[in-house]
Amino acid sequence: MPRFDLPIEELRSYRPEVAEPADFDDFWEQTLEESRAAAQPIQLRRIDSPLQSVEVYDVTFSGFNGDPVGGWLLFPVDTDEPLPAVVEFNGYGGGRGLPHERLGWASSGYAHFFMDTRGQGSNGGTGGVTPDPHGSGPAASGFMTRGIEDPSNYYYRRVYTDAVLAIDAIRSLDRVDASRVAVCGGSQGGGIAIAAAGLSTGLIAAMPDVPFLCQFERAVGFTGRDPYNEIARYLSVHRGAEGRIFETLSYFDGVNLARRATAPALFSVALMDPVCPPSTVFAARNNWGGVAEIAEYAFNEHEGGQGVQWQKQAAFLAEQLAG
Repeated sequence: MPRFDLPIEELRSYRPEVAEPADFDDFWEQTLEESRAAAQPIQLRRIDSPLQSVEVYDVTFSGFNGDPVGGWLLFPVDTDEPLPAVVEFNGYGGGRGLPHERLGWASSGYAHFFMDTRGQGSNGGTGGVTPDPHGSGPAASGFMTRGIEDPSNYYYRRVYTDAVLAIDAIRSLDRVDASRVAVCGGSQGGGIAIAAAGLSTGLIAAMPDVPFLCQFERAVGFTGRDPYNEIARYLSVHRGAEGRIFETLSYFDGVNLARRATAPALFSVALMDPVCPPSTVFAARNNWGGVAEIAEYAFNEHEGGQGVQWQKQAAFLAEQLAG
């Protein structure tokens, strides 16, 4: 696919104004306070596994409204001292899968928690286990428009809250160094990582890879690809609702959340990405509240840097821990 967005020189300085509700901080403070009040202690169950280099735990923690959320937690074997931890979030439609599918972080000496995304996990791969017990009004297919009529009911209010409480839960473990926790994820997972970094404090690093969920208003009108196009399809039916819908989305926009994030960050962007347009990624990176580097992949689409980017993340995280 040819490049279709702004020239790279303009992208590197692209810092758009994104509408932000006056009660943005109050909205998230109240949301997190209510869910933290309903939280129960994290539950870990060690499972038998053919893996010899890691211990595998099936995890349940309390997310939004106290809802149980699943995940996998992996520790390197024969480790007793508290370890730095990486909390990872998944791409759109995917579930937590199986433990052997993600060994990089634990094999590199980290505690690694991979969060299951509520209500997802059936679009491919090896699935997920976490339901989303909350309903919504009329919605287009997919997850982008579930509860979109009201920010209090919007699907990503629950997902972002799950992400923040996943960090809380992992920090509560004796085998984790609570002062050395990082977040990462690709695509939807990258957008969730931005939200988690913006709504949490004290993270050692954030590593959003080709992130989704940024600068909604530009993305919805700029790409014809799903998942953003789910919102366009919804608006093509609910004519005239765009003002209300984009107001809801402004509470969840990665640009607004990036402004509140202070952890050192390593982004990635693919300049031929038709799913998460490069300008929307730079919009979040260039509004980041702390120092944010970005790796550019000039000839890749949404797959981005893949294993090459993971190597950069591993080096970046080691540098943050050493600093």
